[in-house]
Amino acid sequence: MLLVLAVAAALSAQDFSHISVERVGGGLHFAEGPVWSHEGYLLVSDSVVDKIHKLSNTGDVVFAERAGGVMGNAFDVDGRLYTCEFRERRVTRTLKNGKIEVLVSRFEGKRFNAPNDIVVRRDGHVYFTDPAFGAQQDAREMDYYGVFHVTPKGEIDVVAKWKTRPNGIALSPNGRVLYVSDSDARLVRAYDLDGKGVASKERTVVDKIPGVPNGIRTDEKGNLYVAAKDVLVYALPNSGPAKLLGEIPLREAPSNLAFGDQDMATLYITARTGVYRVRLGVKGALPY
Repeated sequence: MLLVLAVAAALSAQDFSHISVERVGGGLHFAEGPVWSHEGYLLVSDSVVDKIHKLSNTGDVVFAERAGGVMGNAFDVDGRLYTCEFRERRVTRTLKNGKIEVLVSRFEGKRFNAPNDIVVRRDGHVYFTDPAFGAQQDAREMDYYGVFHVTPKGEIDVVAKWKTRPNGIALSPNGRVLYVSDSDARLVRAYDLDGKGVASKERTVVDKIPGVPNGIRTDEKGNLYVAAKDVLVYALPNSGPAKLLGEIPLREAPSNLAFGDQDMATLYITARTGVYRVRLGVKGALPY
């Protein structure tokens, strides 16, 4: 798998008629958890074989091998890497010196189902989803699927307890709204966040999503990108229904998304065995 240097054609912020989708990697078993580092590389989880790949303009190397089952990834402002490990049913944090510490593995004495996706706010508040798919259902100790919050002090609370399965997670540009995709109900819910990271006012902001919504991201304008049947881009007005701005079609079903490159105006997309990128005329929102 090789990250090539060619640049896809740029597009205006709301014109998706002339985009160019570029495949920049392949040969993965199931690509997930893309995240861009300000040190100039992209990390991608190959969840089936427990590897995290590091893609840069010098090629592709294995960044880490985790028997715990790697899925979603996120960086904080200090460059520490947070990883959802669905097999070990925990969230870990990798320090700059390479040391790995367990951030959380239980809530109210029960093991998590299978942590899936994660985001870290600028002030250190962490949010992650905890669904269960396939065989993961058999080992559940919780009678719900959760969205969880970990404070900078390491205290954990639950944002929501769902009967349907949460999947992707993202923050608004100002960090005051948390978005979570629901793979079963095929919608995206939102929560207001206060200065202490506490969530309130659950509501649906996008529904009737074609395909199964997985990873989500926002851009600097507050638009929401959803990996589902294709990559769907929605405008989220202050009131009224979301507006579909356009679609980014792929040859494989997308799983997750991350903005990257030096100007943060490239959308990287993981999709089954491949990694794709699209140059956009808008930058991604930075949770950190």
